[in-house]
Formats: sequence, C-alpha cells, structure tokens
Amino acid sequence: MQPDSQLPHEDLSEQPRNWLDRTVVHVGNAASLMFIFTVAISFFEVVMRYVFNAPTIWVHETASFLGAVLFVFGGSYALATNKHVRVVLIYDFVSARTRSYLNIFHHIMGLLFSGLLAYAAWQMTDSAIFNPYGELHLETSGSAWNPPFPALVKIMILFTMGLMFVQFVLHLVQEFRVLRKARHV
Repeated sequence: MQPDSQLPHEDLSEQPRNWLDRTVVHVGNAASLMFIFTVAISFFEVVMRYVFNAPTIWVHETASFLGAVLFVFGGSYALATNKHVRVVLIYDFVSARTRSYLNIFHHIMGLLFSGLLAYAAWQMTDSAIFNPYGELHLETSGSAWNPPFPALVKIMILFTMGLMFVQFVLHLVQEFRVLRKARHV
C-alpha cells in the first residue's frame, strides 16, 4: 500500500469530473451570455425612460428573471467546476486520503442538502404551476405585464436541485473509486 502522500487523487482543478459536469459547464458557459442580454435590455430601459420619457413595463421583470435563473444554475456550475465553498485552511493541510474522506463527507452533506431542497422546491413548484383544483395555471408576477416568471424560476430551482443531487451522487461514486484504487495499489 502507498503512503498517504502518494495516494492517487482526482485533479481538483476547474476541469469537470464527468459527462454531466461537462454538460453543465457547456450549458453554463452558453447561458452566461444572457448576462450581456440583461445589460443590453437594462441599457435600453435607461435610454427609453430618461431620454424618451417612455419607460417599459417588461425590462425590470425580465432582467430579474434572467438574473435569478442564472444565479440558481450557478450552484450546479460551481459544483461542476469545483469552485464551491471549501474550508481550505483545513483542506489544504491534510493528506490526500483525508481529503478524500472530507470530499465524501461533503458529497453526503450535499446529497442531503440538495435532496431536501429539491423536496421543498417540488412543493413550491407544485403550488406555482397548478391551481387548487389541480389544473395547470402558472403563477404570474401580478404586474401590469404579468409574466409567469415566478413559476418559471421555481421550476428552475427544482430542476437545479435535482441536477445537483445527481452531480453529488456521481462525485460520491468517483470519490469511493479513488479510495478503492488507493487500497489496491
């Protein structure tokens, strides 16, 4: 058996760890262009409001919706690129084997967290997309424009929590493989 210092360990760089992470990074990079669109429509609103005295009714809600969706998806992106919050004061000073055990603990806690949030998001989404009689009726903003953005954001939260749950499962399996490989080397 190898000493801890030579324990094989996955690369902790920003590289995706599996096919799902690669997909999340690809989609996230493409979706990040929506920030440019958000800035453009916000600029349009400023010009319309202060130059032409003709404010819009859709820009603020659209910009808020896009920001919310991108922010929610950012959790999955951070997990895919290994940019999530970590206590590096401890993590960087322990052996590779201990890092693997810390990663396993992190993934188990992430599974619990994302699973519970997915359950809560389902309840929130259910009431946002169905009326009390069970008929499809998307929750709207209640503004003059009244888009279904609140329901769509809640759907995105549910989707992202489910996605993160699967990511944590895949990362946990990969971490156990790292430990198994270290025992057989």
